[in-house]
Amino acid sequence: MAKAPDPVRLEICHSLLAAACEQAGMRLQSSAVSPNIRERRDFSIALFDGAARLVAQAAHIPVHLGSAADAVTAACRVIQFAPGDVALLNDPYQGGTHLPDLTMVVPVFGRGRKPEWFLVNRAHHADVGGGTPGSMGIASDIYGEGFIIPPVLFRHRGRLQHDVQRLLLNNVRGARERRLDLAAQEASLVLLAERLAMLSADFGARQLQRYQGHLFDYTERLGRAALGGLRRGTFLAVDAMEDDGLSRAPLPLRLSLNNDGRRLRFDWSKSGPQARGPVNANRSVVMAACVYALRCLCPQRLPTNEGLFRLIEVVTKRGTLLDPVWPAPVAAGNVETSQRLVDVCLQALAKAKPLAMPACSAGTMSNLSMGSSEGPHAAFAFYETLPGGAGAGPMRAGRSAVQTHMTNTRNTPVEEFEQSYPLRVESLTVRLLSGGAGARRGGCGIRKRLRAMQAMTATFLGERHLHGPPGASGGSAGLPGALWHEVRGRRKRLPSKCSLKLAAGEVLEVFTPGGGGHGRT
Repeated sequence: MAKAPDPVRLEICHSLLAAACEQAGMRLQSSAVSPNIRERRDFSIALFDGAARLVAQAAHIPVHLGSAADAVTAACRVIQFAPGDVALLNDPYQGGTHLPDLTMVVPVFGRGRKPEWFLVNRAHHADVGGGTPGSMGIASDIYGEGFIIPPVLFRHRGRLQHDVQRLLLNNVRGARERRLDLAAQEASLVLLAERLAMLSADFGARQLQRYQGHLFDYTERLGRAALGGLRRGTFLAVDAMEDDGLSRAPLPLRLSLNNDGRRLRFDWSKSGPQARGPVNANRSVVMAACVYALRCLCPQRLPTNEGLFRLIEVVTKRGTLLDPVWPAPVAAGNVETSQRLVDVCLQALAKAKPLAMPACSAGTMSNLSMGSSEGPHAAFAFYETLPGGAGAGPMRAGRSAVQTHMTNTRNTPVEEFEQSYPLRVESLTVRLLSGGAGARRGGCGIRKRLRAMQAMTATFLGERHLHGPPGASGGSAGLPGALWHEVRGRRKRLPSKCSLKLAAGEVLEVFTPGGGGHGRT
């Protein structure tokens, strides 16, 4: 019979592993040069064992972390790792999410010939090529979205592969920024490897791996206890993406959620066919949304690791919106569809645990990209996501101007914005009364007004512009978002997914959705 773990050592092991990931994230943030990574913190760090099972992570971005195991598996499928290797990838059909997310995978060897650990980070780069600056355009296939990187060796046995680096940097805007951000990604994993080596020395390699297994079991046990608070049975939920950017037809998301008391089965196979536009989400993103929904049911201090994945089964159907076939575009699947998948998951869970679930939050990351290859700021690219309102819950009102669910990024400081790019922020305010009414009011979205100081291209990817996020338990919906283009004082409303040319002096104004209210007033 296996000896029970010492609970104090178990907590210390978890805390030190998670702290090592947090430290690595701090190095990535402080070493990067792009505002998107340094200021907005659009990156994630995680540690996996030799079998690609999640051991620990920093409290970074759920859509990155819940999908990163597939990056390890994809890299191992085509690379025979050796000490000193660093793999790089972004292909959504081979372990990636969408093309701007560049993922690094580093093996850590012990005494054997196979890696005992894998260190992973994933960072959203402001541009990876493609038809529009920011690599988040309305493309009809993945080729138009950017430079596609299957799992390749960026560093082989410690030696930088200069030909791979040159090939990448020759196909992106702002190559210097990309090069330095990649160096920051490498530096963060060097630190994580150092911290892991120290932990192995302190604990002993075998005991550290043994306690890793205990952590899996602990998380699984507490996660299963959380399932015990749900009604058993099958619960249906339906929603729809408003459009795909190329047509105005809604795209249905259909979930059949089954709880048998031991695991949750998320069956998305009845969702609509894959879209022509970029709202398709691969299975990695779908898994991330489902794991996040389960994690929301669990105690706050529960370690997030492989134990949660043991409690979930995800079913999709090839050729659908949630399991697209190459070369379907996917730029918005990672950022927009993932948010709406969480809404659908929580809608189904509300039927299994009435009154406990919050109202819908903004349901969008409101992605804004801008850039140009001309003028004094030649070949610049900028990307940010804009916060909205959080849905109110059974105990409290929703927060205003905050990123929710599958993203966990910060606001871009106005000073950084105006110093780095030919743009002026004329207004950045909370959008008062945009949250839905109720016994507890939904959080408010924001209003951001930007003026272009030179000619450039802008792309916006958003959702909830036709109907606001629904309330719960009798609460009202939040106000929908909106996008406006202003030329010499004349305003025109734009669709929620679009690209356009801006001349010097023209204005874009974004209104993000408020969260739904909770409870009857």
